[in-house]
Amino acid sequence: MKRAANYNAVVQVQDNWPIRKLLTLSDVDITHPFLTLSRQQVETHIVAYMTPQQQELLRVESQVSFDAQDDDAGEMYVMKLKWRGSYYNLIGKWGKVVRGKGLDVGQEIKLRWFNGCLHFSVPQQQVTAVVVPPTRMVAAPLSQDYWPIKKVLTSSDVDPNHPFLPLPRRSVEDHILVHWLPQERERLRKEEQVSINARDYDTGDIHGMKLKWRGNYYNLIGKWGNIVRHKGLGVGQEIRIRWTNNCLYFSVPEERYAPTSSGHDNWPIKKALTLSDVDTNHPFLTLPGKAVEDHILFYWTHQAREQLRNEHQVGINARDDDTGESYVMKLKWRGSYYSLIGKWGKIIREKRLQVGREIRVCWDNGCLIFSVPQ
Repeated sequence: MKRAANYNAVVQVQDNWPIRKLLTLSDVDITHPFLTLSRQQVETHIVAYMTPQQQELLRVESQVSFDAQDDDAGEMYVMKLKWRGSYYNLIGKWGKVVRGKGLDVGQEIKLRWFNGCLHFSVPQQQVTAVVVPPTRMVAAPLSQDYWPIKKVLTSSDVDPNHPFLPLPRRSVEDHILVHWLPQERERLRKEEQVSINARDYDTGDIHGMKLKWRGNYYNLIGKWGNIVRHKGLGVGQEIRIRWTNNCLYFSVPEERYAPTSSGHDNWPIKKALTLSDVDTNHPFLTLPGKAVEDHILFYWTHQAREQLRNEHQVGINARDDDTGESYVMKLKWRGSYYSLIGKWGKIIREKRLQVGREIRVCWDNGCLIFSVPQ
C-alpha cells in the first residue's frame, strides 16, 4: 500500500504542467525556429526556480543556456531562454524539435521546470486532431453573434494619422489563419503582408485591406484610416472580428464602452510582480498596453495622449495608496506595453517588493494610484 501511495504521488508530479500553449504559425516555422512564451508564466514557473547564477546571467545577457528534455522521447537538448522584453523565446535546438516531432499549428505543448532542467511534452494523440486535408476549409454557417476576436479600441487604434489596427498574434492565427491554405500562410510569412477583403458587417461596405505580420502581433492596414473616419470610431468602442467565406468581417456596435469610475476600491489593473519588475538595477514596472490605454489614457486629454505618442514618455504624479506617499514618475510607451519609471527602484526597496506580490493600479483625479496589499 505504501509503494502504491508513492507511485501515485509520482504520477501527480508528472501531470503537473504549469505552462501550456497551443502552437502558432511562428512557433512551428523551421526557417526562424523559436517558441514564444509569455513573460509572466516563464518568470513564475521557470526563472523563479533557476539558480541565482542563471538568473543573474539572464538579467545581464538577456539569455541563459540550460538542458531541456523531451519527456515523450526521453531526448535531451541544450537550449537557450532569451528575454525579449514582454515575452521570452526558447531557442537553440527548437527547429530540430519541430522537425523531429512533426509539430504543427494547434498542437498543445506543455512545459515545466524540474531538477534544474526544462521538461516539455507534446502528447501524440493531438497530432491526429490537427491533421486536415489539403483542400480549403469551408466554414460552417455562423451565428450572427459569433465574433471570436474582440478588442476595445485604444488611442493608437483610432489615430487617422498612423492608421493601423493591431491584433494579437494568437487570436489571428487561431481564428483567421487557421482557415487559410498552407500556400497563403507561407506567402504571409515570406512577404510579411497579404491583401484581403474586409466587409463592414454594420453597413455592408467592402474594403481592400492588408494583413501585415509584425512578429508578436498582426496589423490590419490599408483602408483602416477611412474606416476610422467614416464610422467615427473612438477610444473605448469595441470592434468584433471573424473570418468566414474567405473574407474578414468586422463590426463596431453602436453602444459605447464606458469604464466604471475610478475609486480606491476599484482597481482595474492588477498584476503579479515578475523578476524584471523587482530588479533594482534596472527599475521599471511593466504594464500591459491594453490595460493602460483602457484604464489610464482613457481619462487623459487629447493633448496629453498626443504628447505621449510623440515623445514616448510623459511625467505623471503617482501616489502609494498604502502609505499616502506621493512620487513624480514617468509613464513610458514601449509599443505593445508601458513602463512606469522614475522612483520605481525606491518603491521596490521601501516596500520590499518580491516576485509574485500583486500590485493594483488605477487612475483617479489626474494621479496614478497604486497599492501592494500585505
